[in-house]
Amino acid sequence: MKNNLNNKMETATVKATRRTLPGLAGAMGLLLASGALAQGTAYVSSEKDDALTMIDLATLSVKGTVPTCKRGRHLQLTPDRKLMLACSDSGVADLIDPATNKSLRRIPLGDDPEAFDIAPDGKTLYVSSEDDAAAVFIDAETGKKLKEVKVGQEPEGVKVSADGKVLYVTSEVASMVHAIDTATGKVIKNIKVGKRPRRMAITPDGKELWVTCELDSGVTIVSTADYSVLATLKFEVKGARATDITPVGIQLSRDGKRAFVALGRANHVAFVDVPARKVSALVLVGKRAWNVALDKDEKRLFVVNGLSDDLTVVDVPGTKAIKTVPVGRVPYGVVVVE
Repeated sequence: MKNNLNNKMETATVKATRRTLPGLAGAMGLLLASGALAQGTAYVSSEKDDALTMIDLATLSVKGTVPTCKRGRHLQLTPDRKLMLACSDSGVADLIDPATNKSLRRIPLGDDPEAFDIAPDGKTLYVSSEDDAAAVFIDAETGKKLKEVKVGQEPEGVKVSADGKVLYVTSEVASMVHAIDTATGKVIKNIKVGKRPRRMAITPDGKELWVTCELDSGVTIVSTADYSVLATLKFEVKGARATDITPVGIQLSRDGKRAFVALGRANHVAFVDVPARKVSALVLVGKRAWNVALDKDEKRLFVVNGLSDDLTVVDVPGTKAIKTVPVGRVPYGVVVVE
């Protein structure tokens, strides 16, 4: 009887194990597929909380905050992998070490800075000064103003070329992008684009400048060779009026084949086939999708939603939202550090 009972128990155990192992394997597969085992942190700036929210990439949950200056907005990595945050109400950039999450120093940027970019060598900051209708060149080490270049009213987006020779600045009121020679501080060309240009991305081959136009429901594509407009891509979202499709944040994949564009009040992010200049997918996210960032493997896209006070994590291969993470009030920018 004991042997028969033991045999039955062993058989039942084997069957249970066979049922359990595929389940475990499936669960692990889902974790791996979603990138949930990734190491690193997504940092999200907040206009209302004077802090960065830290999201753990392994758990996709908030793991803490980093106190910073007032009304943090544009956020990006420096060439030496430090975090730099423009704080509009403080008039400074906060330089933060992600290894310790401590502020290293604060650099004066002038009144009401919003967007900036950094020279490839890390020595110069290029800042849009809305009040002065100017692009300001600042020494990153000393905070000294080096140059001021007059541009159109309400300058916003700032982008420097990979070789550091040309600076592009958007003017919201003039609906222009100003191409500026960084060596001389002279405007090379005023480029007419769509209404209310906001942010920009340069293709990896350096040949095209993609400009989001918030009040034109689209992107203007500019040649960096002669500054001519090559094409205009218009976005459409089923059930949304054109006036609610307000693109702002944009990021290109490393190979330059795809662009990811936050569509503002349309509450979607667009996946764009860059060579074809066509939208390949739309993903529903939170309210007023504002800025975007890819992780290192480009398998997850992090979308900041300014009116729902959260961040949407999008599975890029699956073109679907996989998680919503509450963050600070009126989140603005996001940077992924791995």
